[in-house]
Amino acid sequence: MSFARYIQTIAVALLLLTFLSVNAQRKLTTDVLVVGGGTSGVAAGIQSARLGVNTIIAEETNWLGGMLTSAGVSAIDGNHLLASGIWREFRQRIYDHYGGPAKVATGWVSNTHFEPHVADRIFKSMAAAEKNLTVFYGFQFIEVIKDGHRIEGARFLNLINRDTVIVHALQVIDATELGDVFANAGVLFDVGMEASALTGENVNVPASSDIIQDLTYVAILKDYGKGADCTIARPVGYDPREFDGACLDFYQDKSRVKPGVDCAKMLTYAKLPGKKYMLNWPAYGNDIYLHLINLSPSQRQLELQKAKQQTLRYIYFIQHELGYKHLGLADDEFPTPDRLALIPYHRESRRSQGLVRFKVQHISDPFNEQHPLYRTGIAVGDYPIDHHHRKNPAAPQHLDFYPIPSFNVPLGALIPKSHTGIIVAEKGISVSNVVNGTTRLQPCVLLIGQAAGTLAALTIQGQFDAAAKVSVRRVQETLLSTGAYLMPYADVLPTDQYFTSIQRVGATGFLKGTGQPNAWANRTWFYPDSTLLHHTFLEGLPSVFNNNAHSRSSLDTNTVNLISLLQWMTQLETKTGVKLKGLPAAKKEKQKMKVLQQRWSEWGLSNFSTNRPLLRKEIAVLIDILVDPFHQFEIDHHGFYLLK
Repeated sequence: MSFARYIQTIAVALLLLTFLSVNAQRKLTTDVLVVGGGTSGVAAGIQSARLGVNTIIAEETNWLGGMLTSAGVSAIDGNHLLASGIWREFRQRIYDHYGGPAKVATGWVSNTHFEPHVADRIFKSMAAAEKNLTVFYGFQFIEVIKDGHRIEGARFLNLINRDTVIVHALQVIDATELGDVFANAGVLFDVGMEASALTGENVNVPASSDIIQDLTYVAILKDYGKGADCTIARPVGYDPREFDGACLDFYQDKSRVKPGVDCAKMLTYAKLPGKKYMLNWPAYGNDIYLHLINLSPSQRQLELQKAKQQTLRYIYFIQHELGYKHLGLADDEFPTPDRLALIPYHRESRRSQGLVRFKVQHISDPFNEQHPLYRTGIAVGDYPIDHHHRKNPAAPQHLDFYPIPSFNVPLGALIPKSHTGIIVAEKGISVSNVVNGTTRLQPCVLLIGQAAGTLAALTIQGQFDAAAKVSVRRVQETLLSTGAYLMPYADVLPTDQYFTSIQRVGATGFLKGTGQPNAWANRTWFYPDSTLLHHTFLEGLPSVFNNNAHSRSSLDTNTVNLISLLQWMTQLETKTGVKLKGLPAAKKEKQKMKVLQQRWSEWGLSNFSTNRPLLRKEIAVLIDILVDPFHQFEIDHHGFYLLK
């Protein structure tokens, strides 16, 4: 072959390769792109689609649900009495599948246990019902597409055919397990622990570090019946002393923390329906300390072999040392060669730097904190601050079950302060390291995802160039319409008649709740059926209304009744220019009272009386309808009123 002919052949080959390469890059366009179909991601995608915008979920595995399914953490932590929104819907489908709440109260760590593959099927069914939602499986995130500080989509590797896929989107939601998207985009973030002196949190963390929580590679064991021997091959490096202290029946080294349960109870910790047992045991079980955040996908997979071996050693310990040979790896759960979970259970991620940073003080004393972030709440949680650090002795060991009341997560924690076109969900929201110990739990993360999907859809529908420009109240109102909580009031259910009014008025700060730490299921109470002293009501008002909208009177020492409440409303109307809705103009109290009596039953109220003490739920309804502070007074992302 002549040299000229050789050059011509090479040129044709290069042209053909270029053609094939270009055609191998599939390009898609959507309104909302959710990267990661995990716990937050599936909720975000479903919610966004339900609001009428075209949505794509790009998921690396072939399952939906993340830590609830792919990671196998199928015993719900928290929010049993705060079931709302997509979390409530998902739980109801679990109930329907198994036959009710009693059928899933199979273990002692949770009220709701289920098989991971069942939850995956439920999420896929929920996703398939949405005509505006498309789910792509086997899509591994490569990099974002951006223009300066604006994110415009992402590039993926299709693990099935090895093609490159480019997805352009108006809004991107990072729902990855470790915050890979916002990190790649250049969003500012934090990793690891912060000193208490830096955060102002009274939790005794002496110094900042890059220490994160232990992770777990979950396994599901199945009871194969009496006489079965399912013992796996002895793992390399197995030493039963590694699990000394996992349970009382195997506790020899007294220098280790004494376990609180015997071995039989350890196994039933997360007993699942179908004679199965989830292995996600802390301390001297199958937790392991690995720091994968800054590694590449291939490096992570290599490092995760250590976590898998940790779990296999734990399984062998259970079978060989404790005698549970009939319990073997379930053959009908995870579609993996080793029968372990598809992905690890990551308890901690990068944490983006958002418009606000959610800290312990915002949870422990929300109504007296300098920044009233509670007014911007979009998701709720009630689990204690629970950190897993036993496998890393360099970490503080005192952050397990730190007492807090139930709480709500502020909207600004989902919005990066440095970039637009991107919203953060899953465990990457803007919280302190300590607070991540409670916001990371499954129901809270589901609700965070629902809020992220809501925010993305409203940003597009409002044609805003940044999610930060969407009204906080608009996001909250949309979530309320789905029966989701804004305020974490355990004694007011979404099915209650006055739920919406109490939630709206609670979010304004005109009526406040009372927090009560309570072990695994913390509470904040609204006390809807109690009465309220007039001076307590006045002193509890937001300062901008407390200082300007009322005058002291002899009524201050009495309980609030219709007369005193109407007097306060009239003063508010006179001094602030606020117009009471549906009532005659100021200073016409007799006419106002007549209208109230006429409409009393329309508002779902009973026992009309001008003098009897009003119940807090009645006060909430009247303020919500007549003053309507939720809609009349907009707030910023710090919870401050934007009064003209």
